[in-house]
Amino acid sequence: MGYAYLGLGLGGVVAPLLVNYLARTLGWRHALEIIGAAIALVLIPTGLWVTRSKPADRRIDPKDFGEFSVASKLPSAGTASASGGVAQAVRTAPFWLILLGSTLAIGAIGAVIQHFILFLKDSGYSGTVAAHYLSILLTASLAGRVVVGYIADRFSKSFIMAIFYFLIGASVLLLAHPQSTLAIWAFASIFGFSMGADYMLIPLVVSENFGTASLGKILALIIMGYSVGQWAGPWFVGKLFDARHNYELAWTLIAIFAMIGAVAIYATYLRSRRRPLTR
Repeated sequence: MGYAYLGLGLGGVVAPLLVNYLARTLGWRHALEIIGAAIALVLIPTGLWVTRSKPADRRIDPKDFGEFSVASKLPSAGTASASGGVAQAVRTAPFWLILLGSTLAIGAIGAVIQHFILFLKDSGYSGTVAAHYLSILLTASLAGRVVVGYIADRFSKSFIMAIFYFLIGASVLLLAHPQSTLAIWAFASIFGFSMGADYMLIPLVVSENFGTASLGKILALIIMGYSVGQWAGPWFVGKLFDARHNYELAWTLIAIFAMIGAVAIYATYLRSRRRPLTR
């Protein structure tokens, strides 16, 4: 999954530099038109003719990769419907802890990504330099996807996610020193690496806690929840900036929110150690 998520990070690395170049040479309107056309030309054929929903569509047996259905491992799972699995999941504390933790962390990620270039320009950096720092951040996320993919295969996914949510929050505190090149480099590296780990870990944490029989529906509910955070985080930071004309308080609160998210995920890990969840 880490390697599969590399495409998301590669696009993020190239996009700021490409958009900056197109906007300077052709204007932002034509830049958006070109980016939109490229997305349509790549994603629509890929969705229609390349991707598939089930291994059987590719004549692949999941058992060849050591994967087995929950029903084959749990006697009671065979009689439970997918909707029953969702209803059971939403009545458990881990579901709400994962929802809270991911909402807060994704909100922090969204706030930083949306405001990072504006923050750097407000701190005296040029648009080109700001775009380069964003590319550094997104390049670090590539390493996060692959390295954490290997780690997640060997340790508890919830524990690993809690660590990287904490790093997301802690790294945001480095933005209190925007004039320090070392601080901005350290932030971009740590935050980017942890962000890459986060996007890859969310489906793994959900499957670790609830199995795969109803994974799509449970994951959809959690994604709906943290999409609120992805919208609210940038909006909240923008409101604080408008009120105070600086990002100091906003970054402090965003760091605290991400660390609270880390605590919520760590609580999920502790519960899973005390007693296995009934899937």
